[in-house]
Amino acid sequence: MTRPWNLPNLPVYSLATYQGEKVNMNICTYVSAVSMKPKRYMVAVYHGTQSIENTISSKTAVLQLLGVQHASLVNTLGKKSGLRYDKENYLTKKKLITLWHDKKVLTHCAGLMELEKLWAKDAGDHTMFLFDVKRFQSNHKSVLTLDDLRMKKLIRI
Repeated sequence: MTRPWNLPNLPVYSLATYQGEKVNMNICTYVSAVSMKPKRYMVAVYHGTQSIENTISSKTAVLQLLGVQHASLVNTLGKKSGLRYDKENYLTKKKLITLWHDKKVLTHCAGLMELEKLWAKDAGDHTMFLFDVKRFQSNHKSVLTLDDLRMKKLIRI
């Protein structure tokens, strides 16, 4: 039986976090817009990861709305730890990183949002961060969703 929280077909994001010039990216679906004015997003980041370390120590991040062409990155970005694996090096070799307002981001995202951290709150095995959206870009591409990942057997929920 499917659990109620697994019923919605949610979009798949990657949070690009920074430590100096170095970027790390993850996969996140615990993401929600929570205010229209100002535009704010809640993003939950898993404990024990490079992403959480970077998000705690930095004031900014870029929320990347993934396109269907990013499905092949889910295993690398979501199932490998940036604490032990250099995701930036992998993405650079694959020519999948570009600059957006001087920030390293994935190429061909459906949308990008530069975020500024307001606060953090422990939420169990994740920390919930509230961010203001400082700037954004929509590219109107097909958005990667949980159903896409289910059909490709990249996740089981």
